[in-house]
Amino acid sequence: MIYVIPHLNLPHISKGSPMPHHIVIMLAAGIGIPVLAALNAALGRYIGSPAVAAAVLFVVAFAVSALVALATHPQAVTKLATAPKHLFLAGTLVAFYVLAITWIAPTMGVGNAVFFVLLGQLISAAVIDHFGLFTAQTSPLTLTRTAGIALMAIGVFVTQKA
Repeated sequence: MIYVIPHLNLPHISKGSPMPHHIVIMLAAGIGIPVLAALNAALGRYIGSPAVAAAVLFVVAFAVSALVALATHPQAVTKLATAPKHLFLAGTLVAFYVLAITWIAPTMGVGNAVFFVLLGQLISAAVIDHFGLFTAQTSPLTLTRTAGIALMAIGVFVTQKA
């Protein structure tokens, strides 16, 4: 049985300066990415199928997400039918990420795989922010941000050669 908790309000995340707990949550999410990669890669090796390991991850993730959604914002579920269809492509992207990291991390190493994921995230985030894509807050791509991405790319290259 699922209980709706009407008084449970998650912190509102608005555009602008992050609150300290937002930073902690995102750091925890960042810590979770390599842990997710290592655990799912190990499961994929153990059962002999990265695809099945990814499917198991999604079943568990769906169950946890559904419980949190129903407990915190049950009325939002009714809006899904009218949501713009292109927004559902995010599920395809996360499936691609999980399948890729589960398949490649055992051969490349979790650290190396996550470095490339991080580089891709920095590049795509800079483009999304620069153009304000998907209703993101606009943040121009400055020379400093470009230099930071270039340094990250150099770091990935150096790490690969080490």
